[in-house]
Amino acid sequence: MKLLMITGLGSASDLASGKKGAFYNTLEEFHEYWERIDIIAPRIAKHELRITNLFGNVYIHISPWPLVFHPIWFLKKGLEIYREQKFDLMTVQEFPPFYNGIGARLLWRKIRVPYILEIHHIPGYPKAANLKERIYKTLMRWFIKTDSAKAKAVRVVNQKQVPEFLVKAGVPKEKIIYIPSAYLDLDVFKPIDLSKEYDLMFLGRLEKNKGIELLLRAVEFSISNLQFPMKCMIVGQGSLFASLNSEVKSLKLENNVIFHGWAKDSREVAELMNKSKILVMPSYNEGGPRVVLEAMACGVPVLATPVGIVPDVIKDRESGRIVGWNAKDIALKAKELLSGMEEYNKYRQAGLEISKQFEKKAAIKNYAEKLSTI
Repeated sequence: MKLLMITGLGSASDLASGKKGAFYNTLEEFHEYWERIDIIAPRIAKHELRITNLFGNVYIHISPWPLVFHPIWFLKKGLEIYREQKFDLMTVQEFPPFYNGIGARLLWRKIRVPYILEIHHIPGYPKAANLKERIYKTLMRWFIKTDSAKAKAVRVVNQKQVPEFLVKAGVPKEKIIYIPSAYLDLDVFKPIDLSKEYDLMFLGRLEKNKGIELLLRAVEFSISNLQFPMKCMIVGQGSLFASLNSEVKSLKLENNVIFHGWAKDSREVAELMNKSKILVMPSYNEGGPRVVLEAMACGVPVLATPVGIVPDVIKDRESGRIVGWNAKDIALKAKELLSGMEEYNKYRQAGLEISKQFEKKAAIKNYAEKLSTI
């Protein structure tokens, strides 16, 4: 079978940057289940795509047009690929402002090839980080029923949060299918015998929805109010890098907060996790995040806000702790966990067992087989 994948800026930028990130690592295994995969992606403003073919049967098509015209280019390119390849199915990564979903529907009207909307997370839900996310959440609530009307199915990657939102927005429950998108290489993400250099670790893009300012305030609160100094490592890059550095200086946390920058690959991520005692994930909204499961696979307990997959895997204080969007709550729970080895070791063992459910080969095989069935 042949597949057309319509993806977003994040996945396209991942490929264009030359980093072997999450999308590349997925394709490395996923491509083996298809005769051919064509990938359509929007224009990448800051990168030039140097690779147009991967693994022999994956072909990448980046739009040369501005984003506002993407649905038209998508229709044009999709028709061109279909005339040449006669693909059997389309997967469409969808999010506001819905240019992928609109393009898919236009293409479907022409060729009637079934398509699946893939909704990894709802911007602004359960909590919005800014006005843009509040607007996107409202647009999602208003438009997603119409957007998904012609789709064969709607894929979600967590079991509770996104499905509940979609059903309330009018998407038929029977159309929603849960297919996890966390594909863990357990040969890489595993406990390693390294000394613990950091009490807390954050890993992700340095953007507003990640709630990183809450983590900085939690470290400051722990030092000032709990007399419990913590050393925190922040791994990642993003638009908030300069402002976060300024905040660290204003809070006088230069000796407590270390900015690592990007990790070059998954092996470095696993090594940094193993040097940390706790992963803190204070996001306002997420689809996964995969980083929570990667930490569990490394035997690192997790403190996370109730977003995305977190309510699915952290239950009843058996495998980690859910924290509020509150610096004091994060600081208190971090101190409790760092001070109590019995609970720490319980979370560590539970996390190792949970992560096995997301082993890369089995999870990608499950994804491919469910798509083939559709």
